Amino acid sequence: MIDWPVAELLPHAGDMILIDHVVAFDEESIHTQVTVQAAGMFNDLDGSLPAWVGVELMAQSVAAYAGCRARQQGRPVEIGFLLGTRKYQCNVDRFALGTRLDIHARRSLEDDGGMGVFECELLGPGIAVHARLNVYRPPQVEQYLTWARTEDSTHD
Repeated sequence: MIDWPVAELLPHAGDMILIDHVVAFDEESIHTQVTVQAAGMFNDLDGSLPAWVGVELMAQSVAAYAGCRARQQGRPVEIGFLLGTRKYQCNVDRFALGTRLDIHARRSLEDDGGMGVFECELLGPGIAVHARLNVYRPPQVEQYLTWARTEDSTHD
């Protein structure tokens, strides 16, 4: 298991951190885990998580991958963006309270401009979820965010 706290690997805070820890990490992939706990931001009344939250669990695993790489290289953790997903296939409607989920993400493409594609799977007892995530990490995040805010304000 990786000893780095997840909060130091993700550009998220508090209740928005949904994964518990990083099990393994290498140059091409990451393995994270989460146990479904009651009373989270996205839980249903019975404590379960709707299956659509699987996309966010996968996205946070990809973000943790980027965070691990940044830590290895002595760089700060920066934000990235989930652009979308293709072929989200899930065999359940929800993830039951107390279920341990294993999330695997493997980099299949990454270019110098910050675009990336990850093949992801989320597995648990009787659970099989697969998706391809398209992500973007701007090379100069602050400059990109300034541009995005300016663009957004011109459309108000």
